[in-house]
Amino acid sequence: MNYETVIGLEIHIQLSTDTKMFCGCPVLDFDAIPNTSTCPVCLGLPGALPVPNKKAIRYALMLAQALKCKINKNSIFARKNYFYPDLPKGYQITQDEIPIAEDGKLTIELEDGSTKDIRIMRIHLEEDAGKSFHTLGYTDYTLLDFNRCGVPLIEIVSQPDLSSSREAAIYVMTIRRLVTYMGICGGDMEKGNLRVDANVSVRPEGRKEFGNRTEIKNLNSFKFLQKALDYEVRRHIKILESGERVITETLLWDESESRTFSMRTKEEASDYRYFPEPDLLILNVSEQDIEDAKNMVRELPEERISRFERDYSLEHRIVLQLCSSKDISDYADEVLRNVNDTQTAANWLLTEIMGVLNERSWNISEFPVPPDYIAELLIMMENKKLSRPLAKKVFREMIENRKKPHQIVEEMGVKVIADENKLETIVDEVLAENADAVQKYIQGKTNVLGFLVGHVMKNTRGQADPKMVNQIILKKFE
Repeated sequence: MNYETVIGLEIHIQLSTDTKMFCGCPVLDFDAIPNTSTCPVCLGLPGALPVPNKKAIRYALMLAQALKCKINKNSIFARKNYFYPDLPKGYQITQDEIPIAEDGKLTIELEDGSTKDIRIMRIHLEEDAGKSFHTLGYTDYTLLDFNRCGVPLIEIVSQPDLSSSREAAIYVMTIRRLVTYMGICGGDMEKGNLRVDANVSVRPEGRKEFGNRTEIKNLNSFKFLQKALDYEVRRHIKILESGERVITETLLWDESESRTFSMRTKEEASDYRYFPEPDLLILNVSEQDIEDAKNMVRELPEERISRFERDYSLEHRIVLQLCSSKDISDYADEVLRNVNDTQTAANWLLTEIMGVLNERSWNISEFPVPPDYIAELLIMMENKKLSRPLAKKVFREMIENRKKPHQIVEEMGVKVIADENKLETIVDEVLAENADAVQKYIQGKTNVLGFLVGHVMKNTRGQADPKMVNQIILKKFE
């Protein structure tokens, strides 16, 4: 029997606010000293009253508009009751019946170039829990860090519109790119900025009813997401093929064993005993709030991709790479708008600059060469003042010394030899020294042309214009 996979995702976005969701405690880095950012509110001490974070609400409104959601002008915070050791209040303040926004849509681009609309069920605001550190040794114990407790989150809940693990990964990648472009989330999954809970089920092909689903919690990488979903799909099918029933439960992914394991049986909404948060009023959003948030939504990824294709005449696949993150696309934008040959510039960005970033494990923010220096280097290549080999040497010097390209060219004395008479003399010398190669070319072995050009480049220490050398040699053979 053939089966269909049905996947819905819940993505938790940690918002890039200065303070927590309901108190003034600062949001610290994930590796900060434990328990150094707490107060009676985020620790849930008696008599402490929460106050909503205005910036977090604005970020939620911005995201709602980017995801084409219906914004609820009156939404309600609720208490979600459950026990975790790192949840000091014994409940989480979240939104239940009336979230801040619902009924949205996100279009994803699949690898074959086609697109698919994924419906967004809702987005809502909530606070994060703390972190547990489990120590195994002679004595087993758990340490609790409440720094993260109360940090603002947006949860994006999709409809079950995804039909493969790869689609799910692309959907999360698209969400990540969107929220980082908007500046509302750092997007670092390893640091917990973005976490995914995946709901998955299978059903016989053509059947409308959903199968029993399982939920895989706290997936923090695209790789783990795909592997966990693929494993669960295989497990579900195996269970159904044996005539048994899939148990609805919450699972965790064990990367070391490449399998899921049970965390608990799946709760229903009634298990959480939701009720309106008595210490918070209804959240009223005005037309002005919505308009202000709309004005803060800058160029979205899809808009930037379209602009790069239109303004810089670049292929879609190249633009997708340049626009993979906002920081990289900002840098690329500065370079591309200041050169004429955008194709060469794009290739340089994707090969030379990305190569250095990968080689040194840098983010683009750590790259020491400003975009206007790169543009100047590329213009020197356009104007035949530097060959590509020389430009690479200058580029490496720019990284180490952080000087402008024209300063390095002057110091190194590596200007391109563009004097045709001078190059012709050098070509004559190379042809005389390599009579065998010349004879092979005359006999039809044209691949030796590159060998001869290479010798000229070597004799000129890379300072000859390769295109001009090529033309001179061909003219000699004619």
